[in-house]
Formats: sequence, C-alpha cells, structure tokens
Amino acid sequence: MRRVFVIAVAGASLAGCSSFSTDKPTPPTVQVQLESVPQGAEARTSLGPGCKTPCSVAVPAADAGFTVTYALNKFQPVTIPVQVIHSPGDFSSPASTAIDPNPVVAELEPAGPAAKAAHTTQKPKKPKPPETTAGAAAPAGSPFPNPAQVPPPPAAPSR
Repeated sequence: MRRVFVIAVAGASLAGCSSFSTDKPTPPTVQVQLESVPQGAEARTSLGPGCKTPCSVAVPAADAGFTVTYALNKFQPVTIPVQVIHSPGDFSSPASTAIDPNPVVAELEPAGPAAKAAHTTQKPKKPKPPETTAGAAAPAGSPFPNPAQVPPPPAAPSR
C-alpha cells in the first residue's frame, strides 16, 4: 500500500510541472476608455484595437506605451500618447498595471480652408481690374457728392 501512495504523489507533482512553460507569458489586458469631442470619431490604438467613441477597448498591458489616433470626417486627426505604468507590488499589495491617461480624451478641431484646398484642385482666380473713380458712386448717406456727377465751377472772368 505504501508504494501506491508514493507513485500517486510523484505522478501528481510531475503533472503540475508540465503545466509550466518556458515561453514568455502574455501580458495581461487592461480596459481603456476612449472619448472624443465631438463624439463619433473612429479611435484606433497603435496596438490594434479600435472603436467609435465613446467606447472601451481591451489592450495588452505591454512594457512600452502606445498611441490612440482619432479620426472623424471634416475634422483634423489627433494622436494621443498613452503610458503603461507597472507597479511590481510587495508583500502587502499585489502587482498592478495602470494606463495614463484613462480615459483617453481627444478634442478634434474642424478641418480649416487649408485642409480643403489640399483635397481639391481649383484654378487660381484672376484679379479684378481696379475700379476708376469716375464711374464709382458715392456711398449711400455720404456727405460728399460723387465727383463725376458734380458740374464744374463757372469760369473766372478774364481781365
């Protein structure tokens, strides 16, 4: 009976060892809240996951930080850097991983006229010829008469 017990204990300990692997463990995932002003932007992380704001994605808590790029039609794209902070823990507290900032918020600026000009090709406008003062009318309510409509002064008598 004693031999059976020793074999069973040895088998259980070997089975436990076989579950350990020499491969690098996959990092844990963390939830990141993604928001934008205005809402509805497409947010994509440099690690792959993305969604339409406001939303939340799970990303691997890798050793290095990552970025989140926001894009919305008629707005300039914005990229926000995100840091991953690992706390190793000690005897009184477990290890933890935090994301900074969380939530990741981007304020998108409307695309300006320069951005529109880059997307469309337009012929340059020809400058208008300068207007002559003879045909110009005086502005409404002006105390000065239009010089083109004023009669010339009478000629001075000659001596």
